[in-house]
Amino acid sequence: MTLLTETTVWPEFLDAIRKRVSQQQYATWFQNLKPVSCSAEELVIRVPNNFFKEWLAQNYLKLLQECAVQVMGGQPAIRFSLDASAPAPAPREPEPLEQLPMEPVVIGPGLRLNEHYTFDSFVVGPSNQLAHAAAIAVSESPGRTYNPLFLYGAVGLGKSHLLQAICHVGRAKFGARRIAYLSCETFVNEFIAAIQRNDLPSFRARYRQLDFLFIDDIQFLSRAERSQEEFFHTFNDLYNAQKQIVISSDQPPQDLSGLQERLTSRFKSGLVARIDPPGYEMRVAILHRKAELRQVEIPDDVIEFIANLITSNIRELDGAITKVLGYASLLNKPITLEVARTALHEPASPMAAVTIEEIMRVVTAHFNVRVADLQSKKRTRSIVMPRQVCMYLARALTTLSLEEIGGYFGGRDHSTVLHAESKIAEDVRNNPSLSKTMDQLKQSLTTSSGR
Repeated sequence: MTLLTETTVWPEFLDAIRKRVSQQQYATWFQNLKPVSCSAEELVIRVPNNFFKEWLAQNYLKLLQECAVQVMGGQPAIRFSLDASAPAPAPREPEPLEQLPMEPVVIGPGLRLNEHYTFDSFVVGPSNQLAHAAAIAVSESPGRTYNPLFLYGAVGLGKSHLLQAICHVGRAKFGARRIAYLSCETFVNEFIAAIQRNDLPSFRARYRQLDFLFIDDIQFLSRAERSQEEFFHTFNDLYNAQKQIVISSDQPPQDLSGLQERLTSRFKSGLVARIDPPGYEMRVAILHRKAELRQVEIPDDVIEFIANLITSNIRELDGAITKVLGYASLLNKPITLEVARTALHEPASPMAAVTIEEIMRVVTAHFNVRVADLQSKKRTRSIVMPRQVCMYLARALTTLSLEEIGGYFGGRDHSTVLHAESKIAEDVRNNPSLSKTMDQLKQSLTTSSGR
């Protein structure tokens, strides 16, 4: 073959790659590649910088060779050429950290510290005593007592509460120091963006000069192999400088599949503390604390009823109180056991026999959308609104858990369902037209099939 042009073989070559990798991989690593030349013996590809060259050679060379064979035949060798028009790559090592400007406090994008997530509002019991004590020790002597501190447990048991409580103390006690609190997903996304901008030195300087690094949901790192290497070096730099690292996960380090052994080994080198579901007495104490924070009085029999009804998730305890208080306020009734039973649909009533399939059928017919739309990733208002209505009705008329409801709508998590329930409840209070619509939908559901 003669000179390879972008109007001949190259589009077919890219198309072959696109079919073999994810959309994100293609956009990150292949979309900006350019052809240089091609012969039966060699395919030369222009890459933006040395990092791309090394990464493609280490991770995608076999893929590139297979796609070249598929499109061009023969066995051409793959060679990379640096883009001469691109700016010279930045030095591999950043300037000394103390010379690099940075905001005193860094909070991950999209994440805000909850003002109620403090040590004072955290209820301590046998299920979380070790984790709480370790968090206190870390806040008092960061980088020296337990480093790293690794907290793990199921959803809604207080891991994020403790991370943010330490963060609150750190900001108050060491105001001039640099703090980052973010989800692992945010770290990975920022790393990918830095690669695309050819700006890795700034990314590394930003994270490796921190005094506190708080990472939520570290299990997300198992999906991102290249990010694991970056986090490994970030971890080492902070640890060697005696900077505090606090990590949360839904599993202990040894059970995190897909993580490099050298990472899990470092996670286990500090203190690993498990948080278990709260016992009955602790659930009662948590509910009293939640009521105190809301500055309302809730009768003991209502507290005991909720504590017996919800046994495994602190976040759902909070949601139950919110629902009871909202229901009582909406009907202008005092908070009683009867009101709580009605608000939380316990014991099961005829309305509780409604299935989520029936809810989806009635809602899709009313809003003229398809079930497939509700389960898709679409976020247009014409789809989001019916989806949220379905979740709201499922919470009101079924006994399904938050996770089970989310599973019916494309595998969405519990926080999405809680947000939908809260959003529709607020709209119903403020919008008479929507309130009427919801009454009609409920009437249709509870009177169908002889109900």
